[in-house]
Amino acid sequence: MKLTSNLARKANRRHIGFLVCFAVLSLAPLARAQLAVLPQTTLQAGMQLIHAELATTPDQRETGLMYRRELSGNHGMLFIFSDDQPVCMWMKNTFIPLSVAFIDDQGRITNIADMKPQTLDSHCAVQNVRFALEMPLGWFAQRGLKPGFQLRGKPFGTTAAR
Repeated sequence: MKLTSNLARKANRRHIGFLVCFAVLSLAPLARAQLAVLPQTTLQAGMQLIHAELATTPDQRETGLMYRRELSGNHGMLFIFSDDQPVCMWMKNTFIPLSVAFIDDQGRITNIADMKPQTLDSHCAVQNVRFALEMPLGWFAQRGLKPGFQLRGKPFGTTAAR
């Protein structure tokens, strides 16, 4: 009986060790997303100032706003690509509803899509673009911003008021 209980304890310890390792590895992407401090810029949409984190590398663009639980009013993320190209976005592991504006190299909005959290639906630009700006759901519509609207800011080669 003592031999059986020793074997059972060792087996339980192995199971607990496995579960702890699994939990730590499962949280690694979340920790990476929460710890990443991205550069920021200020953009201007009419009278509105946008405080945008910049996702410029493939890893930053892939992670985007995943795992975030909130995004305040005039804050968003600007995805910057090296040149005009087809761009599609999805909401895998993204917990907050977002709107995305696809933007050409001059800062002009080509189209806007509303995106539901944690879906794999593709939301694509209607033409090749250099930028995509994710904001809280409905942000563009609430401010009357539509395709053709010109955004200002350093990434677009113009300046935004501060």
